[in-house]
Amino acid sequence: MTLESEQTKSHSRQGFTSIEICAGAGGQAIGLHQAGFDHLALVEIDPFAVETLELNIRQHDVWTGSKSEILQIDVKTFDPFHDLVRTDRRLAPGELDLLAGGVPCPPFSQAGKQLGKDDERDLFPRMLELIEILRPRAVMIENVRGIMDPKFSTYRDWITVKLEGGMLFGDDGQIVQDKGLGYQVCAWNVLEASDFGVPQLRPRAILVAFREDVIQGFDYVLPTATHAQPISVAEALESSMYKRFSPYLAGAHAPTARSAFDRWLKVCHQRSTEPDGGIAPTLVGGSKKHGGADLGPSRAKAAWRRFGVDPMGIANDPEIPATKRTEDRDLFRPDGPMLTVRQAAILQGFPSDWEFAGGKTAQYRQVGNAFPPPVAKAVGISIRDVLQAARERDC
Repeated sequence: MTLESEQTKSHSRQGFTSIEICAGAGGQAIGLHQAGFDHLALVEIDPFAVETLELNIRQHDVWTGSKSEILQIDVKTFDPFHDLVRTDRRLAPGELDLLAGGVPCPPFSQAGKQLGKDDERDLFPRMLELIEILRPRAVMIENVRGIMDPKFSTYRDWITVKLEGGMLFGDDGQIVQDKGLGYQVCAWNVLEASDFGVPQLRPRAILVAFREDVIQGFDYVLPTATHAQPISVAEALESSMYKRFSPYLAGAHAPTARSAFDRWLKVCHQRSTEPDGGIAPTLVGGSKKHGGADLGPSRAKAAWRRFGVDPMGIANDPEIPATKRTEDRDLFRPDGPMLTVRQAAILQGFPSDWEFAGGKTAQYRQVGNAFPPPVAKAVGISIRDVLQAARERDC
């Protein structure tokens, strides 16, 4: 029996442990938690996202009794054997069940320059270092669909060889044998969020790998769709949109409010009959280097107008218009109402009790950059099932 197998047998049988890097506002963490993973650490550098994680996990205790470390730290300096202090005991190599992360997307996004490995934000090499350090039983990496483009095929091959072993070109241009890290890449493909109940066009590339001693004798496939029909924007947002308009359906604003709500609802339901099922365009978080939040580039804005939504900004929270008189800006625009942060979160599949820290723009960026929890949950369950089967085999 290998040392890793002995360590695997020695750890708690009550659940499965995970560490997540680039945790953001918690989209992937929520889904993995729902799938049965207990997060030992959530590593994130953005202060607003860290505050969001603290707000929900510590103050609201949405994960009752959780001992998750929430670390505001650059993942390049994260030391899993030093920085975890809330856990009952120190983590040893080979003990962790799952290392997960949504490494930065801009190096591979079709909306950017697609510099790939030449982009300073590329964290795939750091993820590989952490895999070598931690020796987790399973690995899950999420990224934008763009990484599956042909231009990145060589880079994907390099990552696979680093995990599995094989032939690589050395720094001097010569072919060298890389022994790999002892993992098997079992899936690297694109999942569409709308197949999992997320009312949005959001394809994500998912890599799943298992340590060779874990996957031996098993097959793994990415999860299949949980929803035969997509959930439309109209279905997802009708209740929250009515709640926003309802304070104005009586009194001086009543004719304007009723007309605006009915117009939005009619347009949205008409979109639901179209071939795409009336799902939303891809939400984007935007860059910190540029102004306030809106609903994306010109093409996305045009798509939102077809849903009866004004895409030129983000609306205030529902209670603000009545006190600050911003209803004309937020609800009664010629192109339709703007979306609130909470409505964007609904379109990402966040639970209704998950709150976001920071100002409106900071909150929207967290939502727009998130990995939809329902997709993470489905992938997490598929990984957990293999880990459970391996655990039972090794008992």
